[in-house]
Amino acid sequence: MTTPTTSPSRLPVAITGMGMHTPLGHDFQSVAEALMAGRSGIREIDLVDSSRALRQFAAPVDPIPICEGHSSRSLGRGEAAHASRLEQLCGSATTTAYRASGLATRPGLRVGLVLGIGAEQLKTWEADFLAGGDAVFDGARQPCIAARIGQSLGLTGPCITVAAACASSGYALAVAHRWISSGRVDACLAGGGDVISPLALAAFYNLRALSRRDDDPAKASRPFDKARDGFVMGEGAAMFMLEREIDARSRTAAIHGLLAGAGMSSDASHMVAPCAEPAEATRAIERALADAGVTPDAIDYVNAHAAGTPVGDAAEALAIRRALGDAADRVPVSSTKSMSGHLVSGASAFEAVACLAAFDRQSLPPTINLDDPDEACPLNHVAHQARPARVRTALSNSFGFGGSNLCLVLKAA
Repeated sequence: MTTPTTSPSRLPVAITGMGMHTPLGHDFQSVAEALMAGRSGIREIDLVDSSRALRQFAAPVDPIPICEGHSSRSLGRGEAAHASRLEQLCGSATTTAYRASGLATRPGLRVGLVLGIGAEQLKTWEADFLAGGDAVFDGARQPCIAARIGQSLGLTGPCITVAAACASSGYALAVAHRWISSGRVDACLAGGGDVISPLALAAFYNLRALSRRDDDPAKASRPFDKARDGFVMGEGAAMFMLEREIDARSRTAAIHGLLAGAGMSSDASHMVAPCAEPAEATRAIERALADAGVTPDAIDYVNAHAAGTPVGDAAEALAIRRALGDAADRVPVSSTKSMSGHLVSGASAFEAVACLAAFDRQSLPPTINLDDPDEACPLNHVAHQARPARVRTALSNSFGFGGSNLCLVLKAA
């Protein structure tokens, strides 16, 4: 079956609200400044067994401000303060995006919520196990975070959680885009998040997905570099309010950018290992371009998934070259995971923020630590320092465990 050249979902969808808690800041301007400055949020942590010989690096989030709006309904402030770290991250970011959009004061709208979380109950399971409890099997004690957040905000549109590993929050944005384009909702909050935990760190470490570097935290995440040896785990959440562009302009709302299209595919290859033959990753990028109605020549920037794994980065570089063709020699590419670490389920949403930062600053965030670019990743790298550029259209790739491939097309407003 050939890739479609047109799409019924091609309706301009505006981003009118943002909320975030990330290793690089808690608001858009702080995050944009950190990205353009090439500032790393990675540091040494002590969450895991201290007897392990290697120092452990990660990109944690500073204490999360409790957002009053999130605790106004179903969660009392005391309960909000004792909610799981993941719910605090996602709930506060969602509330901020809702408020910032101006739609929270407009009753009667069908506002939906799509929350991308790859392993919603991981922290709960871990806590129960360490406490010697049996709540791993008790669904009543594992409420859906999306439903709780939606209830706390009084949302009457559909509220769901989607899971696609490291592409989860991007899938959430794609679902929200489709809901708005098809008229199922008037507006939709979408994005996702994840948290660092000893269990997750141990799992990724044992899978040999994490970097073993233990010299300098800021130098550990090295996408596209010859010396890369795995990713550095991060945490955080980023949420957006999406609505039809025509609706946003009719109420003179501030528009941060447009979500123009999305492409998705699955490798059907392996549950954890990246697929070295990136046919389906390529297809996801091509489908995103078709969904947005743009050609490779229109792309000004690619925010790569590139987490710093030897196989994954090389495969993505090949996918980008195949999908963009001759334009790949011109289009600048960078991986902001070199600064933020890998936010896992929240990575895709955070990297959409990076694309919006490129629009806002008319500058491209760099891949720091790219000292010796790998010949297996022949791209137009933005290395070490931000690069001033005219940026109107960007691609953002996310490729998750299990072969979940996603590409978003974002445009400047």
